[in-house]
Amino acid sequence: MTATPINCSTGNYMAKILVVEDEQDLAGPMKDWLMREQHLVEIADNGIDAMEKLDVYKFDLVVLDLMIPGINGMEVCKRFRAKGGATPILMLTAKSAIEDKEAGLDAGADDYLTKPFHLKELSARIRALLRRHTQSSGCELQIGDLHLDILARKVTMAGHEIHLVPREFSMLEFFMRHPNQVFSAEALLDRVWASDTLASPDTIRTYIKILRKKLDVNGKDSLIRTVHGVGYKLESPP
Repeated sequence: MTATPINCSTGNYMAKILVVEDEQDLAGPMKDWLMREQHLVEIADNGIDAMEKLDVYKFDLVVLDLMIPGINGMEVCKRFRAKGGATPILMLTAKSAIEDKEAGLDAGADDYLTKPFHLKELSARIRALLRRHTQSSGCELQIGDLHLDILARKVTMAGHEIHLVPREFSMLEFFMRHPNQVFSAEALLDRVWASDTLASPDTIRTYIKILRKKLDVNGKDSLIRTVHGVGYKLESPP
């Protein structure tokens, strides 16, 4: 059994996004805008930093400027794809010539956005790419009696609302988007926490305990199972 998505027109949900942009007056507003849309956002201001982050951490999407110091965006894209990286890439550029867009797409970019652009268009392009590269594009998820409304930021269990803080909500959303899949504490840190935080595997264990306390029903097995020596998974009821 997998999570049952309930479609909506926006298809918006929390994603971990790497923004590679050296213009601070653009990178800052992009980060603020995307964080208001409940995304987890990290910034790299040069190609070398971008490659290091892509080598170590897992992202759901990359917003990649073409003209960045160190290694340009075209080369970052080529190297990432050559290593087998499949994360969707939205390339940004001030160049509008069709030849430049063609070169970017041939390098492995999934979409192209020409500067200047409105942040609403950035959001729309990101939503489209995420829908294309995820298992479900719904704004609501349901597993058994557990229901999660992404837009309303609301969780209910058998009709009773459960109050979660933002990080608890993000972790539960991630589990519900990947039911029956086992994730180590380190993998959960990579996907739900920013790399510059002081979170550790102990942090994951603490949040798992909190989620179980809030979600579990007396007399029933916990939805979030521990796979000893491996990690954790949200198990769908048979």
